[in-house]
Amino acid sequence: MNRQLNYRLVSKALFLSGALFLAGCVSIPDSIKGTSATPVTDLNGVFVAPELYIGQEGRFGGRVIDVKNLQSSTQLEIAVMPLSQYDAAPELRQPSIGRLYANVMHFLDPIDYKNQYVTVVGTIKGVEFGKVGEATYPFLRIDVTGMKRWTLTQQVIMPAPVMTWGYYGDGPYWGYHHGYGGYGGYPYGTGQVVPVLE
Repeated sequence: MNRQLNYRLVSKALFLSGALFLAGCVSIPDSIKGTSATPVTDLNGVFVAPELYIGQEGRFGGRVIDVKNLQSSTQLEIAVMPLSQYDAAPELRQPSIGRLYANVMHFLDPIDYKNQYVTVVGTIKGVEFGKVGEATYPFLRIDVTGMKRWTLTQQVIMPAPVMTWGYYGDGPYWGYHHGYGGYGGYPYGTGQVVPVLE
């Protein structure tokens, strides 16, 4: 009976700690939080019925393809990518899902932004047609109120720890096994180097 009770308590504790860990991972930078609890992020939905979204707050991101300095603003042409649900950074392993023109109301030096990854939040102004090469292509237009430029770095991802069940002293224990044998064995896998945005 005591062993069953201990197992249940430990299982609940592990579940709750995992839920708290995941909740703590959601950390959108202040510069792109915006003012809406649920900014528009569905680019394809906007393209289907743009008149329904004009004036709403949107959050989009991706790679900057071109930077055009205008008289009193800067226009970023962005190849839009899906955003991470944790920090709203562009998902590097996902292909582009469309294009947008982001209008920033001050000067941005092209050398600092071209081919960089950004996330922008702002007011949706509608859809207009531009050019991608020789092809006519729809572009979402957004007036930027907040922006985050991401830094591309590399990170080592280690294999997930393996849950094990065993006995210690007079009672059972339930815990994480980090890939090594009881007598100093070898790890179950090696780390993988992946590109990440910070």
